[in-house]
Amino acid sequence: MQSGTGFWSVLGSVLASFFGVQSHKNYQRDFTKGTFISFAVFGVALVALFVFALFTFVKWYVGVS
Repeated sequence: MQSGTGFWSVLGSVLASFFGVQSHKNYQRDFTKGTFISFAVFGVALVALFVFALFTFVKWYVGVS
């Protein structure tokens, strides 16, 4: 990753994209300094984590009822 797109920066950008609230300044920074692979890896990992958490919650909820 190039300067300006460190771990926390990429994580923040990917989380903001999940909610659709990315600022124009950060959008420009991501597309000029970031690499596709870093955003893709974070995106896939966060989607997998979300699906796993949702699956676990539903299994727990059905088991409680």
